[in-house]
Amino acid sequence: MRLRFILGEVWNGLRRNSTMALSVILVTFVSLTFVGAAALIQIQVDQLKDDWYGKVEVSIFLCPEQSWFQQCAAGAVTPDQERAILTVLEQGSVANLVAPGGIYYESREEAFEKFTQNDTQGVWASLTAEQMQASYRVKLSDPEQFQVVADAVSGLPGVEFVKDQREIFAELFRFLNAATLIAGALAAVMLLAAMMLITTTIRLSALSRRRETTIMRMVGSSRSLIQLPFMLEGAVAATAGALLAIGGLWFSVRYLVEDWLKGSVTWVEYISAQDVWIVAPWLLAIAVGLAAFASVVTLGRYTRA
Repeated sequence: MRLRFILGEVWNGLRRNSTMALSVILVTFVSLTFVGAAALIQIQVDQLKDDWYGKVEVSIFLCPEQSWFQQCAAGAVTPDQERAILTVLEQGSVANLVAPGGIYYESREEAFEKFTQNDTQGVWASLTAEQMQASYRVKLSDPEQFQVVADAVSGLPGVEFVKDQREIFAELFRFLNAATLIAGALAAVMLLAAMMLITTTIRLSALSRRRETTIMRMVGSSRSLIQLPFMLEGAVAATAGALLAIGGLWFSVRYLVEDWLKGSVTWVEYISAQDVWIVAPWLLAIAVGLAAFASVVTLGRYTRA
């Protein structure tokens, strides 16, 4: 009987304030869509880092015949210097950071062949293999330890400079992280708007039924029984908005990312619709928590004895 009464009061409250309830649903939907989008972007960034950072290499460029670098003033790297560098990588203090079989030596001839293959316009046709430089390409077991390896080999005779290929992706990851922050900031603003709207909705509902709540207090109804219908109104509206946000995110990832984007750009490992279900419980928790906080703030004033 009590449950039927509470549910009836919730339905009546939502029906009386249908416009405000719809506004709560829409604002919650938009705000939680931004929250979910920010979370999914961060998942994508982490996934790209794990994938791409695991493939990139550390390039140790050896001194060519002519170089502007002071450490190459003695001329081109010698075979003894090349062996000394290789020994540091294979047996030195950084050997445990190098992936098994992760050291590849690229001669000047191989570098020249790759360079000419990419020079389809013949702009560098006058170059010769002697003008190129040999290098060691090193794959690390932990790409985050690049600086340790770089410090170990940078000062060795015959090394011109060390380059981390992760720098290629640095700008992209900075852009994606900035997008995450922007989406998070917009989500915070929208969540604040949603909380204020939920508070207003509950306040109007409480004011419109002040006579009913007064009668309930007079007949001995507990404070929790009086407040529960109002709290559930906000929770129902916020949860509906969260479910719409989850549905919108799933649709976007399933059809825009998995079907369209993955088919257009095939060399990137994208997030999947499964990742939406990882974010979904958090969105529902935020919606219910938002409604609960707004209810506690509002109902303490309008339903107190």
